Amino acid sequence: MPDLNGRPVCKRCLLAEIDKDGLYKKVEDLIAAIPEEEKASEKTYADRLDLCRRCPSLENGLCRECGCFVELRAAIKANRCPSVYKYWSEE
Repeated sequence: MPDLNGRPVCKRCLLAEIDKDGLYKKVEDLIAAIPEEEKASEKTYADRLDLCRRCPSLENGLCRECGCFVELRAAIKANRCPSVYKYWSEE
């Protein structure tokens, strides 16, 4: 099913890749507001998002397991994957 611009919708993409209605900018602002001591390292963040991209529960930047924005969840050091398979854990 195409989006309003006629492009196909990517269900297995992150918000940064689809940026629906500029929503990723708001998530990006929330990530920027996380205190540095609570943020995951850049490598951990990238590794987590790589796992999320391959997860069947990723849909339009959201985790169908818990409803979170995966980019925001992955950015916080103490967070874990909500899947029963626990694809990633706290840093």
